[in-house]
Amino acid sequence: MADADNQPRNDLSGSNAGKKIREIAKDTRTCMFHTDVTNFPGDSRPMSLQEADEDGTCWFISSTDSEKNRDIAKDDRVVLTFQNEGKMSYLSLSGTATIHKDKGTIDKYWTDFANAWFDGKDDPRVSILKVVPRAGHYWETKNGKIVAFAKMSFAALTGSDVDDGGIDGALKPQ
Repeated sequence: MADADNQPRNDLSGSNAGKKIREIAKDTRTCMFHTDVTNFPGDSRPMSLQEADEDGTCWFISSTDSEKNRDIAKDDRVVLTFQNEGKMSYLSLSGTATIHKDKGTIDKYWTDFANAWFDGKDDPRVSILKVVPRAGHYWETKNGKIVAFAKMSFAALTGSDVDDGGIDGALKPQ
């Protein structure tokens, strides 16, 4: 049978951690964005990722009058969680967020989709959130959901030792 506690582990740091963050985050595109992390239960909401840089920095469009922006102004620590069920890949990041209002940053990350929430990119409420991950963890399968499910099912039915194709590791991008 597959042993989740003994699956292969690959901790990553520096640029390798940044590349893994980018790889999982860009395929997922939506995450849960957690603020007010020191007060249980904190505050969470889904956010659409605009971009993940090679170093793992994540960028989001947000309203200056949102609760998340108010939370970040008080405490810049955030947690991001990504889940891609299709690929069975998961990512959890802890980091710090900064709020950007400059036109150059807004122009760089603006998408037409954001018009659903704003009156164009010149709307005074538009801000860009930059999240720099400090630590994290990832979990993924090597072969995708269907193959992993087949391997786990085989192990469950036969009681045999089967590698389910999973791998995980700690991330230290900075």
